[in-house]
Amino acid sequence: MKLAVISGSHRNGSESGKVSRYVQQQLTASPDVTSTYALDLADNPLPLWDPEAGQPSEKWERVWSPISAELTASDAFVIVTPEWHGMVPAGLKNFFLLCTRGELAHKPALIIAVSAGAGGAYPIAELRMSSYKNNYLCYIPDQVIVRNVRALLNDPAAPQSADDERMRERLRYALGVLLQYGKALQQVRASGAIDLAKYPFGM
Repeated sequence: MKLAVISGSHRNGSESGKVSRYVQQQLTASPDVTSTYALDLADNPLPLWDPEAGQPSEKWERVWSPISAELTASDAFVIVTPEWHGMVPAGLKNFFLLCTRGELAHKPALIIAVSAGAGGAYPIAELRMSSYKNNYLCYIPDQVIVRNVRALLNDPAAPQSADDERMRERLRYALGVLLQYGKALQQVRASGAIDLAKYPFGM
């Protein structure tokens, strides 16, 4: 399978980027994963959605088509988001607005929220509520909140504390569950039951 990791922070050198790189490293080591794709939203590389995004447009073909192709080829996703003012960053929500070509449809995703303190729950609730309807992304029941992130995952090779080890174990478990969902939903997409041409939008 091919797995895609989306780092939702706008900030260069972000903790979300650090977590994303660790996750990608773990996925690359899995025998079930043939390749990975990383999309880092630092510095807002994607223009804001506009009406041209859903129609033939030179600008959007240049900017979005290469990313769309990578996402379409992926079987599962990891969405890493910081909590900014109790919210998901605007650039990550913008990313979901652009996924209108079936890139994410009927594929599983694991949410990983990142907090410098004891927060991190609000972005998970927000993503589960409002980011999947028209792109048909399937969030798995498991989720991970990396609290006090500055003290965790700093050395990819070895944990630096008991908390660090517990977080790595939880991530290994959640990623393992995601991979099994990835295998299962391949069968759903191949079943012929899905008709995105007739039903492109959720209700």
